[in-house]
Amino acid sequence: MPIKLLLADHGELPLLGLRTLFAQEDRVEIVGEARDPIALSALLVRHKPDVVLIDHTAEGFSAKAVRDSLRRLPRVRFVGITTDPSPLALMSALKAGVTSYVKKDCDVQEIRDSVLRTAEGGRFFCGKILETLRRASFDVDRFIAEPMSCDPVVLSKRECEVIGLITEGRSYTRIADQLCLSAHTVTTHRRNIMRKLGVNSTAAVVLYAVRNGLTSPNKYLFEQGR
Repeated sequence: MPIKLLLADHGELPLLGLRTLFAQEDRVEIVGEARDPIALSALLVRHKPDVVLIDHTAEGFSAKAVRDSLRRLPRVRFVGITTDPSPLALMSALKAGVTSYVKKDCDVQEIRDSVLRTAEGGRFFCGKILETLRRASFDVDRFIAEPMSCDPVVLSKRECEVIGLITEGRSYTRIADQLCLSAHTVTTHRRNIMRKLGVNSTAAVVLYAVRNGLTSPNKYLFEQGR
């Protein structure tokens, strides 16, 4: 039986390109095209595809669409395909349940292979995606080796406070004093934060804080320069 593939993207041009690409692949049957999360939900129920090839950064879509879909059909597998995702967008997609990831400017065979390998139960990351994650100090090996949870990244109020102070260049001792905690507790919070975010450096924690409004880049640069 051919692999049942569902395409999910807002634009006609990307859908046309993917439709043309997989028309030449006998092992794949395109069962539908979704341009918004409502259509995605309906087509998932109707066709029960093996793989969904989705641009979760396209207008109307998000990592939440992946997470909601997996709650309905846990066995479907998602391949992310976007233009130029940020490290945090990549991480959000992986945490939501995306199994494999390629870029829209990957060569034709890479895009085909991502769907074929994912349908067989494997994972596929193009070299550009792996390099983006590694440059941001994301623990790529952990992402590939461990099964992904469909749960969103959830940080406690205290963890957000710790992140904010880390980005201001505070030492663990100063953070502990300000929050009335022990230095050991602050270190534990930092370890838990990095585990939840899937990162292995303070720089990646700072990047998360800036992009999610927990601090401003100007404030971080000012504090570092003091």
